[in-house]
Amino acid sequence: MNVLLMAYGTPYTPEEIEPYYTDIRRGRRPSEELIKELEERYAAIGKSPLNEITLVQAIRLQALLNLEAPVYPKRLLGPFGPRTPQGPARVYVGTKHWHPSIGEALAAMHEDGVRRAVAIVAAPHYSLRSVAEYQEKVDQALKALPEPIEVVWVQSYEAHPGLIAAYARRLEEAIWRLREPRKAAYVFTAHSIPLAAVERGDPYPRQVERTAELIAKRLALPRYSVAYQSAGRTPEPWLGPDINEHLRALREEGFEEVVVQAVGFPADHLEVYYDLDLEAQATAQEVGLRLLRARSLNADLDYIQVLKDLVEAAWLK
Repeated sequence: MNVLLMAYGTPYTPEEIEPYYTDIRRGRRPSEELIKELEERYAAIGKSPLNEITLVQAIRLQALLNLEAPVYPKRLLGPFGPRTPQGPARVYVGTKHWHPSIGEALAAMHEDGVRRAVAIVAAPHYSLRSVAEYQEKVDQALKALPEPIEVVWVQSYEAHPGLIAAYARRLEEAIWRLREPRKAAYVFTAHSIPLAAVERGDPYPRQVERTAELIAKRLALPRYSVAYQSAGRTPEPWLGPDINEHLRALREEGFEEVVVQAVGFPADHLEVYYDLDLEAQATAQEVGLRLLRARSLNADLDYIQVLKDLVEAAWLK
């Protein structure tokens, strides 16, 4: 079994921020103002752990897939060497906007003789602005290979029972810290997308709402809502409500405590740390709300088990 695990990617050093941002904008260099703003955000959080988390996700996913390998996967024709083989399952990492890139990952797969693979993005919801763009990059990279690789996609997994249980488990941890859980507001967030994509029938908002609904039902939450964060710096309208505006509205309704869970982001990264832990927290303090954030899934084994279930099911198709 071969797996291409994909994530957004993030710069490793401050010097990489400008070319990274340029890649996000499809080769168009951002203005000095936008570059400075992004540099300041990275400086404010200290370090985005996304690359490190993605690597550990891949290592653990590969280990978990191989843990259930057949006892005798291949007949030995002689003494085996001191190195243990990787096993029948191999996981490759490709990032959308940095290194290792999706093209680099597929080139490595081809060099290793891979001819069939499962592709999965470490994000539960399909969008024309997320998973569809990963698919576009994979298609472009495949065309550059001298021989084809068959790619089977996991497009979304917003309602996977293991995912819902993992999110609910972490939300319960935050609920335990509340003074009055039955009087608190619960907000699930995801990355905003342009409204134009929604108007074209993008299923993304419905999938985000489905994830939120299932978590809320599992925990019998008295009040929950969905808000969006991290809208792009473009003049076009983006999907809302914005998390900061939503927090102000909740305070006006009389809420004193709120728990936020970023269900659109399995891993901690810039937009979790800055947009929620700094910006949204500042908004909450400004209006007199006590805000708690449920911790992310990251590379915890309950999330890796979800990825394993998904890639195994796709591989057998």
